[in-house]
Amino acid sequence: MKRFMMPVTVLALFVAILVVLVVGINNAPRDGRKDIVSPLLGKPAPDFTLPKLLEPGTQFDGGTLRGGWHLVNVWGTWCGECRAEHAMLLQIKGEGRVPIVGIDWKDEDASAMSWLAQLGNPYQTVVTDHDGRAAIDWGVYGAPESFLVDPQGIVVEKQIGAMTPEAWQSRFLPHLGAPGAAKAGA
Repeated sequence: MKRFMMPVTVLALFVAILVVLVVGINNAPRDGRKDIVSPLLGKPAPDFTLPKLLEPGTQFDGGTLRGGWHLVNVWGTWCGECRAEHAMLLQIKGEGRVPIVGIDWKDEDASAMSWLAQLGNPYQTVVTDHDGRAAIDWGVYGAPESFLVDPQGIVVEKQIGAMTPEAWQSRFLPHLGAPGAAKAGA
């Protein structure tokens, strides 16, 4: 009898674990997110001042994110997913709905300038975060990550991983309203 109980107990345990996994998967959110919700959502964008990549000797003050909509994109030339999303960022720039501020994270300036010259520059402004301090303040887990900042300087949306057409259409564009309503300078 004991020989029979051991396999039944193991089988029962396996079935119980399988049921928990199936229930968890079936109840998982299906809004297209593959990220952890940012604690920044609904809060002011972090204050930062970083050097501009393409304008040596000049600084970008994060306070200029107030006053208009901005898409902030954290990227690096060492990041494969950043290359994968680059065409999407160029498309977003081409739509003219929102200026993109690029934060080049823990990268070499020469590599970043070569990357932009080769692939095209989707950014209105590119800043360098050599030591990663600003990325920490933004709560970045890894590149690429994108944040939509409203005219009051509040983070209203976040994408971890490459920006996709689906994420742009379903989660970012609805915040921007009608075309032309989101224009602002950085």
